[in-house]
Amino acid sequence: MGMTCALPRIGTSLSLVSSPALPDIENERDLALMRLIASGDESAMRELIERHQNRVYGTIVRMLGSEREAEDLAQQVFVRVWKSSGRYQPSAKFTTWLYTIVRNLVFNESRRRTRADLQDSVDDEMRDDQQKTPSAELLDAEKMSAIQSAIDALPEQQRMAIILRRYEEMPYEEMAIVLKQTVPGVKSLLFRARTALRESLAKYLE
Repeated sequence: MGMTCALPRIGTSLSLVSSPALPDIENERDLALMRLIASGDESAMRELIERHQNRVYGTIVRMLGSEREAEDLAQQVFVRVWKSSGRYQPSAKFTTWLYTIVRNLVFNESRRRTRADLQDSVDDEMRDDQQKTPSAELLDAEKMSAIQSAIDALPEQQRMAIILRRYEEMPYEEMAIVLKQTVPGVKSLLFRARTALRESLAKYLE
């Protein structure tokens, strides 16, 4: 199925503030929109993007640490939604299916990037900070950089689990579907991730 007009561009100025899980009434609206999209309704696609772009973009930014790459990847997520709409079957909440697409694209991108690229970026920021006069603002910036670096260093599944639970407040049952795990498996991922983060950030937790 082709589109006769471009999808709305997802900008980097979108808010990264997380929102609670969508209630059932919101899921029903998503399903109604998907039925319209499957018939080629572009206005329904635009509404669906407006409903979910902030959360999708925010999740990808936290996973990859790059606003530019997150913008491009978020665009790809919704292109896949459009292309897959005719085959979509609501066996779970729409957002569960949506975040499965996010997961697949993010993991593919993570595997493409090298660890050295990430570490070089962090090292450059730390070197710049060390050349400045210490201040409360600088210390806060250093702490945030350390937190992001610690999250980046987690294995993919643990990183995604932390982001979905902490920022998207996703229930364990939905996370299990997105991450292709059992509920106990999700809880185990979160336990290992939180343990690793506590060890990495020990000096900031004292």
